[in-house]
Formats: sequence, structure tokens, C-alpha cells
Amino acid sequence: MNDLRLILASTSPRRRQLLESLGVRFDVVDPDIDEHRHPNEEPFDYVGRIARAKAEFAVTGDAVVVAADTIVVIDGHVLGKLGHPEEAKTMLHRLSGVTHEVLTGVAVARLTDIVQVLTAVESILVKFLPMTDEEIADYVATGEPMDKAGAYALGGLGAIFVEAVHGSPSGVIGLPVHTTARLLRGLGVDLLSFR
Repeated sequence: MNDLRLILASTSPRRRQLLESLGVRFDVVDPDIDEHRHPNEEPFDYVGRIARAKAEFAVTGDAVVVAADTIVVIDGHVLGKLGHPEEAKTMLHRLSGVTHEVLTGVAVARLTDIVQVLTAVESILVKFLPMTDEEIADYVATGEPMDKAGAYALGGLGAIFVEAVHGSPSGVIGLPVHTTARLLRGLGVDLLSFR
């Protein structure tokens, strides 16, 4: 029996579902951090920095923390979460028929004598099928794209538009499980010990 708790420093339902699918017990903390991108900050650096900040926010002596952040990048531009359905339509038109990059930063943290934080960034290539205006409008009308990086969910209805994924499917969803387990081992913790 593990005497540490596992904390997920994220309120993302998709990250929660990924951990639940492993049968692990965990608590959820909403990390109250500034997620704005710094001027000229590279996407890779940005997503890693945000994941680390989330993990550091939630670190405590009786727990190990897992945190993540996911962004979609196309032609060097970061596609963020959306505020309006028209933005989602524009973004999906941009993704239609092309390959884009999903970057997910993962950080794990543990407080012993000091705060130990390990981070990694997964790069995954996702190829979209061509989408008609009607398909995009129907998908946006479901509401699913509105709180997602890149305006789609691989673990939801958006999967019907994805032709191929090169890299970690769980990384596209928001938490690359294999990388998370590897980072935790680096802190001396087995992810499955929380089952």
C-alpha cells in the first residue's frame, strides 16, 4: 500500500478519465496559475513551463503530483481554446485535410527535503480528413470543440475526423500515460501503486 496520495493538478475531464481508466485513486486540484504565453515563447517551451507550474502549485508533502498542458500547433502557430463557435469553425477549417502537431507537456512533482520536479514534452502528429462546411458546422453545434485545444477531442466525436495519429494517442487526449509513468518512476513512485 502506497502511503503517498496521487494528485492530478488539472480539472480536465479527459485527463481524469485517462487516470480513471488505469484504476488509480487520485485527488484533483485546480491549479490557479497564469497560463498566458510569454512573448516569443516557443510552443515546446510554453507547454512544458505551464505543466511544471501546475505541478509546483499543487505539490505537498504527502502526495506526488501529476500535471499536464496540451496545445495544438499548425504552421508554427499555437491554436488555443476557443471563446466562440465561429472561432471553432475557423480553426477546424484550418485543420481540415492537413497534419498538425499536438504538444503535451507533463510534469510530476514530489516534496521530500526539496521539491523535485521532472518534466517532458510529447510531440504527436495528427492528420485530419478533409471536412465539409456542413460537417464542421454540425460538429461545432455539439459544443464539444469549445473547451478543447485545437477545437476537437480525439477521445470524443472529433475522432471521426482523425485519419492518423503518429505518437501517443493519450498525449493527444491530454496526458501521455506512458510518459507519466516513466516520470513518476524517476521520482521513485510506481503509478500503478495507486490502484
